[in-house]
Parts: sequence; C-alpha cells; structure tokens
Amino acid sequence: METSDFSNSPPPPSPTDKNIPRIKILTMFRLGLFQMGLGIMSLLTLGVLNRVMIDELKVLPLIAAGAIAMHQFVSPARVWFGQMSDSKTLFGYHRTGYVWIGAAVFTTLSFIALQVVWQLGGSLQATGWSIQTYSWAAVLALIFALYGLALSASSTPFAALLVDVSDEDNRSKLIGVVWSMLMVGIVVGAIISGGLLDRPEICGAAISSYNPTQTAKVADIAKLQTTINPVFLFMPAVVFGLCLLATVGVEKKYSRYGVRSTLVEREDKITLSRALKVLTASRQTRLFFTFLLVLTLSLFMQDAVMEPYGGEVFGMCISETTKLNVPFGVGTLLGISGTGFLILPRLGKKKTTRLGCIGAAVCFGLIIMAGFTGNAGLLKGSLLFFGLASGILTAGATSLMLDLTAAETAGTFIGAWGLSQAMARGLATVLGGAVLNLGKMLFTEPVLAYGTVFALQAVGMIWAVWLLRRINVKEFQDNAKAAIASVMEGELD
Repeated sequence: METSDFSNSPPPPSPTDKNIPRIKILTMFRLGLFQMGLGIMSLLTLGVLNRVMIDELKVLPLIAAGAIAMHQFVSPARVWFGQMSDSKTLFGYHRTGYVWIGAAVFTTLSFIALQVVWQLGGSLQATGWSIQTYSWAAVLALIFALYGLALSASSTPFAALLVDVSDEDNRSKLIGVVWSMLMVGIVVGAIISGGLLDRPEICGAAISSYNPTQTAKVADIAKLQTTINPVFLFMPAVVFGLCLLATVGVEKKYSRYGVRSTLVEREDKITLSRALKVLTASRQTRLFFTFLLVLTLSLFMQDAVMEPYGGEVFGMCISETTKLNVPFGVGTLLGISGTGFLILPRLGKKKTTRLGCIGAAVCFGLIIMAGFTGNAGLLKGSLLFFGLASGILTAGATSLMLDLTAAETAGTFIGAWGLSQAMARGLATVLGGAVLNLGKMLFTEPVLAYGTVFALQAVGMIWAVWLLRRINVKEFQDNAKAAIASVMEGELD
C-alpha cells in the first residue's frame, strides 16, 4: 500500500530473517545429498583409481599418491571462490550457480583422470619409467589439481549456502546432518561401485596377460578399461544428479544472505598464511596445531594404501577392496553419533579424544596382524573398529577445537583449523605413498612394506596422545585472545 506522506507513517517493512521460512529437517537431509555425492567421488579417486594404479598397473605408490593428493594441495583457492560467490552472482544466485558449475567440472574431470591413468599404465608397460611415462604422471597430477579447484569452486559456495540458509540455533544440526551424509555416501558408493566392478574378468589371474617385452605377466589394460570406464561415467553422473537434487530451489527459498546487514564471518575466508599466523599466535594454539597435524597425518596415511593392501596382501579383487570402505564408514558414523550422547558427557573432551587415539593405534596393530595371518575377516573387523575409533577422536577433537576457538574470531579460527587439516590430508596421502615406496625397497614381503605404513600411523597416534596431555584450555582462554588480537591488528596495519 502506497502513501504520499512518508513523514507521518512508518517506512514499509524491509525483508528480515523472520519473513524467510526456516529450514526443516527434510531439507537438511536433502542438502546432505551434495555431501553424499562428495563421499562417492572420494571413493572413486582414493578407493578405485589408487588401487588400480598401485596394484594392477604397478605405478610407484609415491607417484600415484602424489598425483591424487594434488586435489588437497590446491585447497587454499577456496578463499577466492568464497569471495567470488559473495560478490558475483551466477545464473542469478550467489551460491547455487557455483555449486552446479564446479560439480559439472569435477565429475567430468574424474573420467578424464581415469583415461590419463590408462595412458600412464600403457606407457609404463611399453617403455618403463621413461620421460613419456613421467610426463603422463605429471598430466595426471595437473588433472587432479584442476579437479581440486573444481571441488573448491563447488564445495566452498555450498558451505557458504549452509550458513546463508541457517540460523545460530539450527546451524550445528544442519552441519551435523550434512557431514554424516558424507560418510553415508562413502558406504553407499562402496556398495554400488563394488557391485558394478564385481566382474571375474578383472580379478586375480584373469586380468593378467603375457607381454613379449615384459619378463612377468602384466595387467590387461583393455579388460580393465571395458569394466571400469562405465563405472566412471555412471557414478559421476549420479553425483551430479544428487548435486542438483540437493540444491535446486533451496537458495531462492531459504537464503538470508540478501537481508543480513553484516556478513556472517565464515571459515572459508582465510588464506593459508593468515591461518598459520593465527594458529601459531600463542603457545596453546601452536600445541593444538601440532597435535592436529600429527593426528591428521596419522589418521589419513592409509588413504593411499588400504585398497592396494587388500589387493596385494589378501588377493582381493577390485570390487572387494572397494567394499572395505563399508565397515570403516559404518564404524565412523556410529563413532561420531554415539560419542556425543554416550562418551563425551561422561569422559569429557580430552579423555574422549585420547580414547579415540589409543583405539586407533590398537586398530593399526590389528590391521597388521590381519596381514600376517591373511585373515580378510579380521581386516574388515579391524576397519570397523578403526572407523569407530576415528569417529570418537573426530568428535572429541572437534569439541576440543571449539573450546580452543576465540569467540570474537570464530570464523577465522575454524577456517584456520579447516584449511590446515585439508593441507595435512594431502600431505598424509603423499606420506603414505612415500612410506609404502620405502617399505617396498626395504622388504620383499608386501605385508612388511604395508605394515611399515600402519606401524608409523600407530606411533603417530601415541605421539598425538602425548601432545594432548600438554594442551590446557584455561591457558588458551587466558592468553590466546590477546595474542590473536595482536596478529589481527598487525595484518590490518
């Protein structure tokens, strides 16, 4: 209703958060479908591609892991994508357009990466480690760097969308639901991919063929291509479909971005150099940063080696090693959900984290024992309990991290932890490949080479427990705020 006299009547109501509908639990699970898709993609890259390169194509583990880890090392680019989605709309949306374009690119690149893997394997069989072979390895690393950029272009605006569509009182629930769906994606992806790859012609001796230029049997790449190429067409197409299903219409209906006078401080706005300054601002932040680094390296080193371990030591087919992600994913979901209700309230944050670390160290011992006995059932049981321990320590360490976060700079702090962890995961993947490489040079028995990786992870977990004892939340709260404030002021000068 219009009026000619603005001086005597209140201004028309401007849109506020109250006019925008609140997000419901069904929409939270719908948004989680995007993360479910990311879980499936991580399974294809770390579960299938990595296994095929190391076991079937005999690519050096360091080179295979190094190429795949490139997608983690480009994670600082998320700052740029976060800023772009803040300032420039795409298809009329601040977030959704970027999510769609990024998803279209990374799903396409996964198939291109697989084709480069075949070229790398073919070159290795034909010419050994020649300039041509190393060139294909470099191309694969470049493809994975681009894959990582596309992943950031999609997942960073998606994380910002989660902030836009939620309020303080329901944001933690939304993030909890969405994160859980990531693990569901890994489990569901493992079951579906395992089923699609369950073909006798690419298992065991059937995949090998004689090559006059080789002294031993080599993998028949043509057979592998026939079975695996369709999986890398079908599964990424499903992931892109999940991305659309998760996001279509959500931003338009629920986003509060346009009506919030000040931008909510988000963790994706922090650069790597700023993150390192913030994380080393005081003794306690340095201690927790070191603890987080050791914990991440120890937890994720097996990312690059678990499926090859199942293949080389237990004689599992590609479909069977892909399904090793099922017990781990189920264990992680149970660990995270159960910890919040049952363990954290009773033990507290530090003791819960310590329990998870010790549990993980014991599980690495069981994984090594499974290799020496050749017992695949023990391996799967160990992975279930490793997932459980991972869930416990993740929930404990995350709760502890929130205690070690200055409220005034929460977005900066959580971003610093998140970015450092992303880089550490990339480093963990490379380190896992490097230690396996070294193990294969030192030992003729594969179980000893792989056992070296798991033993180092167990040692890392015990080291993390020692570091955890020195972390003092009260000292952080007393001293860290002033130290962080001086870092922030120094950057503004």
